Amino acid sequence: MNTRQFIADWLNNESLASYYAGRSGVRICRKPANLTPYTSLDKNCIYQQTQTTMSSEVHLATQIQRRYYTETAGAYDHMHAHESVDDPAVRKLILSILSMVGAQSILDVGSATGRGLQDFAAALPGALVCGVEPVAALLQQGVAAGNTQKIVLLQASGEALPFADASFDVVSEFSILHHVPDPSAVVREMLRVARKVVVIADSNRFGQGSLPAKLFKLFLYKIGLWPAFNFARTRGKRYQISEGDGLFYSYSVYDSYHLVASWADRILVLPCDPTHSRSWFNPLLTTPGVILIGIRGPREEGKKS
Repeated sequence: MNTRQFIADWLNNESLASYYAGRSGVRICRKPANLTPYTSLDKNCIYQQTQTTMSSEVHLATQIQRRYYTETAGAYDHMHAHESVDDPAVRKLILSILSMVGAQSILDVGSATGRGLQDFAAALPGALVCGVEPVAALLQQGVAAGNTQKIVLLQASGEALPFADASFDVVSEFSILHHVPDPSAVVREMLRVARKVVVIADSNRFGQGSLPAKLFKLFLYKIGLWPAFNFARTRGKRYQISEGDGLFYSYSVYDSYHLVASWADRILVLPCDPTHSRSWFNPLLTTPGVILIGIRGPREEGKKS
């Protein structure tokens, strides 16, 4: 059974089953036991994953962040309408790569209301476009806005994606890793589920602040002292809170570079924002947001990953 038919069975909707069952080649595990119908909405397009086990400190931080998104769900799309990952040039570049590899299935992690997935659905007609999001209020907002007409939204956590290995041609995330306590856990799940391409578009601590501050952070990171310094400056919390972004952690896309490099055959590193820097350290020390794209070629049957 392919992913399209499996999700259609979840949705129990004949029209969606017809729409999504058109193409094959995507593998999926059986429906996980911890995935249960999300019944708060008069729609059969959202499913809920029960919360994974976490420490009390991480649980508290997660609750703070999800409460923030619950309270601001109605204004989410407006608040995040001008983020760099929504730049038309950036979107066009990413979509061209997906077209190049012949992507027929896309999973986005941390999709919020699903607004950002509309470009994928429009540019890749016939492709399965699926998003996972843990905050119910954002999913409700997405359904109310009509964002689920051509995409599928599931309520699930990026730390435990309810799909089998190599289930989607492309797995992406846009600005969610700096909101999770363990970005590596999410990236490992993305790599596990992806078959051809992984897209990580997120913050870059090394491109933020003055040049001395950037170099200081890079120096501490390279000698392995950044975690201790960050622990001390946040008084043990490791996170900070802002009015416009809620709870966030210090993160750089370069923190995940080694994981993507171990999976991909080719890697592209690009600035999220337009830059005219001539520095060899562009975008490492020049832009606050970076896009990391890992591309993987076909694997022979039985070949070790």
